[in-house]
Amino acid sequence: MKPDLNILIVEDELVLQLMLEHMLKKMGFSRYEKVTKGQSAVLKCNEADFDLILMDIMLQDDIDGIEAYRRINEVKDIPVIYITGNTDPKNKERAAEIGYHDYIGKPITYSQLKRSIQRLFEIQEG
Repeated sequence: MKPDLNILIVEDELVLQLMLEHMLKKMGFSRYEKVTKGQSAVLKCNEADFDLILMDIMLQDDIDGIEAYRRINEVKDIPVIYITGNTDPKNKERAAEIGYHDYIGKPITYSQLKRSIQRLFEIQEG
């Protein structure tokens, strides 16, 4: 993988946040930050440059992951992988209007996440 990527994890459930962190470490990534709220994700992306966002849709504050990504996307072009327990077709439609690299339902597996990141960055197994 590309350990130099800077990744933002936006997940409000601590157990899932730790699981994603563990998966990224296993893939060789060491640069990532974590937030639990949509507003925090927008602020983080204004402050720093990220190569990828792993975004939950249902978050702890007044904006969901789709709205947070819409606001981020107005300023910066950062690919997003939605990782969500909310597989409602309306949310997928809303997300598609803004664009996303992948939309993965929970529970996510290591191989799903790895494949998605490999496709995005055209990383070959080596």
